[in-house]
Amino acid sequence: MKLALIAIALLLLFNTAIAGLLTVIEFGQGFWINLLFSQCIGCCIALVNSPLILRLEPGWQRWLLLAAALPASVMLGSALAHLLVSQPLSAALFWQSFAIGMMFALLGVTVFLLAERVHQLDNQVRQSRLVEAQQSRREIEAHLKLLQAQIEPHFLFNTLANVGSLIDSDPPRARRLLDRLNDWLRVALVRTRSQQASLGDELALLENWLEILADRYGPRLTWQIDADTACRSQPFPPMLLQPLAENAIKHGIEPKVGGGHLRISARLEAHLLHIEVSDNGVGLAQTSGPTSALSINGTGLTNIRARLQALYGDAARLDLNTPLSGGVTARLELPCAH
Repeated sequence: MKLALIAIALLLLFNTAIAGLLTVIEFGQGFWINLLFSQCIGCCIALVNSPLILRLEPGWQRWLLLAAALPASVMLGSALAHLLVSQPLSAALFWQSFAIGMMFALLGVTVFLLAERVHQLDNQVRQSRLVEAQQSRREIEAHLKLLQAQIEPHFLFNTLANVGSLIDSDPPRARRLLDRLNDWLRVALVRTRSQQASLGDELALLENWLEILADRYGPRLTWQIDADTACRSQPFPPMLLQPLAENAIKHGIEPKVGGGHLRISARLEAHLLHIEVSDNGVGLAQTSGPTSALSINGTGLTNIRARLQALYGDAARLDLNTPLSGGVTARLELPCAH
């Protein structure tokens, strides 16, 4: 309704501008007569031709109908104006008003069709960008699934090999490790079959993974997870935290004499979910070589940022920095679910 009122207002304004122009060039019998003719002809053109333009698809059929309807609507408007001013409809005056009406009618229709074409091109560009974004997202998700398929069997086989080596030397420890692996597999299967995942699901999987790693690192690895219920209930893409935690352990804590501490925290603030993965390991200065997958320009960060861009656009970000206290802190910022 609002758009219709705007269109009517623009039509009346356009007709008034034509009447003013004709008066300036001293055509007709004054502004008010010119305004009457302009409004009658312009409104008849709009009433007759607008439905044809809006309802018919671009093509030869629409052009054929416009070629017949446009002059007919100009004649109708001109005849109506002569009737309202009670002027005799002379052939000379009729054809004069018809010629002027056709000139402005063609101008108006041309502007309308050009605007329609611009709108179509804009929609095509938007659709193309949407298709590209969806394709990029599918490629990233496929890459993620491939990454999971590579990481999880590798982790599983290493753990099972560790269990096999402990069966004879330390059976209670082997049983404990099998129980933790069973918990990890249960959570992983639930996450794989679920259509939606939350931060709580990701943290539960990550905690089971850390429990299994603790059997190998012993007291050299400690960790802490701080996330309240509100944070844990937020939707969260899988496999965003584990690469950050894995690199913090592999490149920060493992090379450090005596090991170190991993801390994962989450908070909600200003409609954003803030997550930090920090360690007190050796830091980027000693891990910035080719083995550091999460260095400032590393492929790990590049892949994660690509996923964030595909899922959230510019609404999400990932930063990596080295606190004065040492180690590395990775900060994730995602939009909250409303």
